[in-house]
Amino acid sequence: MNDPNVLDQAALAPYLKANIPGFSGLLSIEKFKSGQSNPTYLLTAESGRYVLRAKPPGQLLKSAHQVDREFRVMSALAGTAVPVPDMLHLSAEVSPIGRMFYVMDFLDGRIFWDPALPEASGNEERAAVYDAMNETLAALHDVDPETVGLGDFGRPGNYFERQLARWTGQYRASETGTVADMDRLIAWLETHMPEDDGRVSLVHGDYRLDNLIFAPDRPTVLAVLDWELSTSGHPFADIAYQCMQWRLPHASGFRGLGGVDRSALGLPLEEDYVASYCRRRGLAGIGNWTFFLAFSFFRLAAICQGVFKRALDGNASNPEKARTYAEAVKLLSHLAVKLIDKEA
Repeated sequence: MNDPNVLDQAALAPYLKANIPGFSGLLSIEKFKSGQSNPTYLLTAESGRYVLRAKPPGQLLKSAHQVDREFRVMSALAGTAVPVPDMLHLSAEVSPIGRMFYVMDFLDGRIFWDPALPEASGNEERAAVYDAMNETLAALHDVDPETVGLGDFGRPGNYFERQLARWTGQYRASETGTVADMDRLIAWLETHMPEDDGRVSLVHGDYRLDNLIFAPDRPTVLAVLDWELSTSGHPFADIAYQCMQWRLPHASGFRGLGGVDRSALGLPLEEDYVASYCRRRGLAGIGNWTFFLAFSFFRLAAICQGVFKRALDGNASNPEKARTYAEAVKLLSHLAVKLIDKEA
């Protein structure tokens, strides 16, 4: 059986040459092992190295895997304080690989997969990496969507209300069994929805350490990647999502910072990281923190359920890893329920 994630190099090469200025001589296509949503490939050509990111094959959930949104937002952010790769081409739905994809420049840098940063030179570099990540997130939320041509990038109204409706729908569409904590979490979020405070910014949607490329020789962010979940919405969704991830066990597949002695490693405490973000954005603080964290657990659990369902259907980018995501749904929803019980 042919692997649907293997691209037809012979069909792709002339297309890229015709549509990307300066592109020539496609030599190889190598699929990156990381990533569960949109399969991503390193293209090596005579003209240089490029990255191709495509929709996954097979039947997809409605509104998922919108690589065109990624292409649009990164194109719009070019020239702002938010570093992104150069966008080179967006294909149509009908393409040489049978689905939509885009091509961007390849950037040679470091990706830190472990938030404890064991490869860092010491505590000073670890602290600087986190500060650069914080600075980049604040810069993103300071971008005016209207100014960069993204005024219509999200729907008006309460961001968390519409996101809860969207991801509840996605979760139900991919549900493979009853998870009691997930059902309870959804009900709690519905009854504890905060009033819309009118804050609107560009939201990355999956802002975390391993979606950033750092310079090879210094703690500087070269690019923010993986904008599939981006929209215009509430900035606190991004900062809470990041802090939610760090509450996960370090020994788990999520590689959080749970159980890690942050102070000993020079890593910021959650309250200090949030305070730095607020200082950069001129904010006195963030209220409703429990809701924002609980929502982040819920949304990630809904995403994991979708990955697991795609694995069962044979459409996952990394099928072996995807099948472990059923347990992740239980872990995430359980941690969220413990959080809201603690605050009760």
